[in-house]
Amino acid sequence: MLQRVLLVVAFLLAVSAAPVLAQDAVKVDPKHYKVEFENDQIRVLRINYGPHEKSVMHEHPPNFAIFMTEGHGKFTFPDGKTQDVPFKAGVTQWDPGGKHLPENLGDKAFEVIVVELKSKPGK
Repeated sequence: MLQRVLLVVAFLLAVSAAPVLAQDAVKVDPKHYKVEFENDQIRVLRINYGPHEKSVMHEHPPNFAIFMTEGHGKFTFPDGKTQDVPFKAGVTQWDPGGKHLPENLGDKAFEVIVVELKSKPGK
């Protein structure tokens, strides 16, 4: 019995100590991420960042982004590397998904629509 209790306690400690790396952006940062539409194939997010606002580390599945406004952002990745991301309104891009921490480096708010895929492409 004691072994079972110790196993359960060890499991709970491991889960609660796990880093917040693979979490859903809508759950960990509802200030910036809003679900606009969802079905069994896709989820559409509206993303808004005010000037110089920063998110938390989170993860997206493969997705397609539509930049609604011009802006300048930065992604920080789990390994500590960063990437500057300047973008223009109307630009679209494919992203294979992954973990990142976004930040708005600009003096103006920006908006992005992201269409996340719920199944692997080609399946």
